[in-house]
Amino acid sequence: MVLISILKHKKMKKKTIVILSIILFFIVIIGLAVYGVIWYVNETGPVSSRDSEIKVTIPNGKSSSEIGEILNANGLIKNWRAYKIYIKMNKINDMKAGDYVLNENMSLSKIVAILEKGPDASQRTVNITFLEGKNMRWIAKTIANNTNNTEDDVYNTLKNEQYLDGLIKKYWFLSDDIKNENIYYSLEGYLFPDTYNFKKDASVQDIFEVMLNRMEQKLDEYKSQITGLNISVHRLITVASIVELEASNVLDRPDIASVIYNRIKNNMSIGSDVTTYYAIKVDVGERDLKQSELDAYNPYNTRGPNMRGKLPVGPICNPGIDSIKAALNPSTTDYLYFVADKNGKVYFAKTDSEHNSIIQQLKSQGLWYSYE
Repeated sequence: MVLISILKHKKMKKKTIVILSIILFFIVIIGLAVYGVIWYVNETGPVSSRDSEIKVTIPNGKSSSEIGEILNANGLIKNWRAYKIYIKMNKINDMKAGDYVLNENMSLSKIVAILEKGPDASQRTVNITFLEGKNMRWIAKTIANNTNNTEDDVYNTLKNEQYLDGLIKKYWFLSDDIKNENIYYSLEGYLFPDTYNFKKDASVQDIFEVMLNRMEQKLDEYKSQITGLNISVHRLITVASIVELEASNVLDRPDIASVIYNRIKNNMSIGSDVTTYYAIKVDVGERDLKQSELDAYNPYNTRGPNMRGKLPVGPICNPGIDSIKAALNPSTTDYLYFVADKNGKVYFAKTDSEHNSIIQQLKSQGLWYSYE
């Protein structure tokens, strides 16, 4: 009897161990499953909680793995293995090519959903190059041709007094000068020419402020020098805009700036044709000027009457940094005259007789502008 009791006890103990082992096994399995779920949820979540937009281009013909590599390279997925599991589990095989604006605060599921849907109007972006020396009419056309805005949207924004007041408070280089009633376009001269990337549905205000931010970056380097001069930023940019259109190369710009300052100092009119073109809203090179246009008074026309010792009321184009630097650091010269031929070559002179001699020579060579 004792032997039987001992055998029963051993059998029950063995059974208990088996049951406990099975229970422990399932606890471990459940624990691993829970850990796996927590890991998966975490690793397919947003990379960051901050609102940080990232522009991504998905080329045509890319596989899901290659698209994952692009997302990973741009810091938009947390874990490459989690990405592969997600793609396989959800049978994702139709992510579309295109330009996207994604965000670090997007989960993997949201990013994939956007890529499956494809870029829409709000997601599409476009590179826009604003050329040096172009005026606001050209900028308005360029914005209208590349975004969802119209030219009227641009002009209406330029007339928005509340918006302009906000910009004047925000940017140290803007002043009430841009609100002068004689100025054609308030921000002319201050939109830095460069290549930018915008959403197709970006507003005109969004576009302007990106360009103004770039102008601020460029001018900040010279801020102490500018504020130490006896000249306003508005006058500086106005001089730079004339230099931009009169110079065909970088080397001529400091000399052209010196002529402008020398003529103002001597109470002479600047006498620049490019200011007349701007005054009559005709682009340089579109046609020759008429004598009547040259002789008419306009606060932009430095060839007209009542403009001795005066700059135009405002910039006549959006100058690049080389022209701004030339206006800030003109050459030290005695030049009072410059003239450009039809090929853009600039000639400098110290006296009226020397200047007239150059003009006669250009006329004889067929390089002079004729006026009706």
